[in-house]
Amino acid sequence: MLKIGITGNIGSGKTTVSKVFEILGIPVFYADDAAKKVMVTDQQLIAEIKAAFGNISYFDDGTLNRKHIAAIVFNNDEQLARLNAIVHPATFRAFDAWVKTISNVPYVLKEAALLFESASFKMCDYNIMVKAPFETRIERVIKRDGLSREDIEKREGYQFPEEKKSKLADFIITNDDSTLVIPQVLALHEKFCSMVH
Repeated sequence: MLKIGITGNIGSGKTTVSKVFEILGIPVFYADDAAKKVMVTDQQLIAEIKAAFGNISYFDDGTLNRKHIAAIVFNNDEQLARLNAIVHPATFRAFDAWVKTISNVPYVLKEAALLFESASFKMCDYNIMVKAPFETRIERVIKRDGLSREDIEKREGYQFPEEKKSKLADFIITNDDSTLVIPQVLALHEKFCSMVH
């Protein structure tokens, strides 16, 4: 079973593309959702977060004090990097455990915004980059999340530039609203299936 990473910068449509793979019967691990989950279930991670950011990081009922964490990492690249350095390994552990529960499929996808930035692409056999023009992506995110252009550009700043990611990726899917996405997904699906059989 192959492990395929899939990423793209904000507004690229990586989740939409991942859903197309899901329709084809391919299980998808959504790393951002998993990260939120492990922050309240992975005991090792919880201990590390408390050690780094204080016991106040969690409420008495075990839920994460998001406001406290956000206040520390917001506008502080060093603290954000510190948080990511603790959370990423726990997310990797969750991915490994998840893969073990899956069988009878030629490959699985790992969808992650920071696939290359977190170096988790190294855990995958191949990696896909979903690309879209910057202005298209900004329009999509404003429509979808109601964020300001400034906020989107700031988030974009935390990610590697598209050119850098494109060089690291094995395959590229263009999602620019004029190129059809489904044929690109089907071609990759056939390719990955043929590698396994």
